[in-house]
Amino acid sequence: MGWAALSPVSDRCAYQGVAEVSVYVKSGHRGKGIGAVLLDSLIEESEKYGIWTLQAGVFPENQASIRLHKRVGFREVGVRERLGRLNGRWRDVVLLERRSPNVGVESTDERPGIG
Repeated sequence: MGWAALSPVSDRCAYQGVAEVSVYVKSGHRGKGIGAVLLDSLIEESEKYGIWTLQAGVFPENQASIRLHKRVGFREVGVRERLGRLNGRWRDVVLLERRSPNVGVESTDERPGIG
């Protein structure tokens, strides 16, 4: 019916707590809450492994996926223009991210003027 996966965004140690989310629900099974179950499970598992930020990239016309991500705590952070190609056509991608309220919430921040 569907699947979900996490991929590291970088091999650099500073980004070990950041992962990209991929979620797919087979047509005919969409709109039944499967995507929410998959994303909720992925969020729970990611936090067990110290992931503090999840990010996703969604084609702008896939409003159902954007709504789903927002429903589980993602926020839209921008659009990357002509980021990828699909079927010979350049595609924009809406970037979404979710910060864990449980992982990576230290009280001090090393950036000047913060914390």
